Amino acid sequence: MASNDDENYLLDDVSEDGYDFEENACDDDDDAVGVDCEGAEKAGEETEAARLARKRGYVLEKEDDVRRRQADALAKTSELLSVPPGFAAVLLRHFQWDAERLQDGWFSDNRRVRDAVGLLPPASGGGVPVAFKFNDRRRVCGICFESFRRGRMRSVGCAHYYCDACWRGYLRAAVEKGPARCLSLRCPDPPCQAAVVRELVDEVADDEAKERYATFVARSFVEEGSSSSKNNNRLVRWCPGPGCAYVVRSLVGSRLREAVVCACGHAFCFACGEEAHRPATCETARAWCAKNSADAESLRWVVDHTKHCPRCRGAIQKNRGCNHMRCLCGHQFCWICLGDWATHAGGNYNCHRYEKAVAEEGFVDEDAFSRRQQQADQASSAVARYVHYYERWTANGASGKKAREDLDGLEAGGIEAFAAAMGRPPTEEETGFLKAAYAQIVESRRVLRWTYAYVYYLDPEREAAKREFCEFIQGEAESSLERLHHCAEQEWKDLLIGDAAVDYRAYDKYRTKLAGLTAVTRNYFDKLVTGFESGMTEVQV
Repeated sequence: MASNDDENYLLDDVSEDGYDFEENACDDDDDAVGVDCEGAEKAGEETEAARLARKRGYVLEKEDDVRRRQADALAKTSELLSVPPGFAAVLLRHFQWDAERLQDGWFSDNRRVRDAVGLLPPASGGGVPVAFKFNDRRRVCGICFESFRRGRMRSVGCAHYYCDACWRGYLRAAVEKGPARCLSLRCPDPPCQAAVVRELVDEVADDEAKERYATFVARSFVEEGSSSSKNNNRLVRWCPGPGCAYVVRSLVGSRLREAVVCACGHAFCFACGEEAHRPATCETARAWCAKNSADAESLRWVVDHTKHCPRCRGAIQKNRGCNHMRCLCGHQFCWICLGDWATHAGGNYNCHRYEKAVAEEGFVDEDAFSRRQQQADQASSAVARYVHYYERWTANGASGKKAREDLDGLEAGGIEAFAAAMGRPPTEEETGFLKAAYAQIVESRRVLRWTYAYVYYLDPEREAAKREFCEFIQGEAESSLERLHHCAEQEWKDLLIGDAAVDYRAYDKYRTKLAGLTAVTRNYFDKLVTGFESGMTEVQV
């Protein structure tokens, strides 16, 4: 058991948010890609999310803001290189949206760059290249083989002309195959490498295809630009929440370790893009999730192939076809029904029969059985250890999900019971403390959940002292969290029971209590994360 000094380890003062970035960092970095210091708080429903984001060192912006910044980047490149914006997009994407690399490559050998992206030179050898051109005389469409008069067909600057209907079908098919296909699209004529660009898409594609194409380009701007070491986009990530169109921009670079909580409610790790997993590292989280996925089948196998002796509860692995089990304690039982084997003799045997020769064998190789039992015990111990941590990881995930649903209900106006008891709609001040409590519960459940993955990967022998201390901290944290959760959930319901108006003295007392528990829990979990992430360096291993 940890000493009082151990407990104080979590109570040392740290900064409120753990970072030392300036409060006006957003003002100093407005020109960087992805920052939207004003846009994140334009809508009232985003205010709380934006406030939390600023505190933790990031800002939120919408897809429209990304498209606006992208349009600015395309306009600058288009003007500098004297190419249409669609070609500028193709060129920038080829260089991972790094304008400096594009300029270096273009001005050192623009022919090589043109060939790489499918940008044809102007027919006259000079001037501005065109994104598409119309047929200057009657031609036959290369896809449908219909004849069209002048100005009714288009090409992407090459000699291959197609009607708008065929272009529309070609673009729709490309969009349906995803961004990798449609953003690298070339002329339908197989040998031709002329690039298909945005201007043609906007002219002939249907509305759905145009919108999806625009979304693909915007996502490329963030995702592919993020891989460039010189590009500010490396500090930007799309929220991976289902159907979410928000973008997260880090103000503290690689120091952004806090869980990112998007306006959509999804929390994720900025470094790896997966579910938020502090205090576990990205490597630990990946290993844990991979193990959960891989061991799902193994756990089913264990359930199917191991049972416990009805007398001593020792684990038994069925490694032969016979249903006659003999435990090391001497008890004999049936594998199928776990009944005493004596009741299965003669006509009393009601389970699936085994071969008579096996039933009459009458002896067991005790040495071989002991070896098998030892192996089974080791395997059973490893499985039991894994299941112990997995069950708690899962349970806290489920509790956190329920708390998130309760919080969403409050934010969506689901506080009718309180309004009815008060006889009027409550103010934000009167309910804000309850939302803050649920937000802390959600965060704490997530942190507590991942401490179990953290502890699972501690060496049971070499890091026994650290594991014991971590488990002590987990217990204290869970106790604190349960008090907060009970107060926010059950005591709130108790306060509203009955038809009488709310007792304001009881209400004020409750609000003070819940706000206090929220602050205590927040403080404890902040210190918990700090301790776990520091590796518990003060604990003697």
